[in-house]
Amino acid sequence: MRLLNSASFNRMEQAVYAAEMRQRVISDNVANAETPHFKRSEVLFEQLLEESMGTSSHKRLAGKMSDARHIEIGSSASRVPNAKVVTDESTTMNNNQNNVDIDREMSLLAKNQLNYNFYVQQINHDVKMIRTAIDGRA
Repeated sequence: MRLLNSASFNRMEQAVYAAEMRQRVISDNVANAETPHFKRSEVLFEQLLEESMGTSSHKRLAGKMSDARHIEIGSSASRVPNAKVVTDESTTMNNNQNNVDIDREMSLLAKNQLNYNFYVQQINHDVKMIRTAIDGRA
């Protein structure tokens, strides 16, 4: 039985890890907002997840199943990607070659906090539903 090992649970787990990583990266950006020649970084997860699930605008390889025993190609249950940190080297915000916009970073921090809270609530709900099913009571 794969209760906590399902593809959707794994995606939520990776989303929590990505939100934690994003918190550290944004905090680092804010801390270095006045550091000369510092370049901001950001975390890519949602875009990588869309690409792995085949829901992005990019073409995905899809197989045709002629038998129920065939393995589906391009399945949404494929491997969940890990979050990736990328640095924006191409832009400059200040005269000191720094590209951190403190207002943007603070709004990204607030958005990330809301996303993290949602992910944790969803995982808690899933675990509660599993516990209810096991206990047999509402």
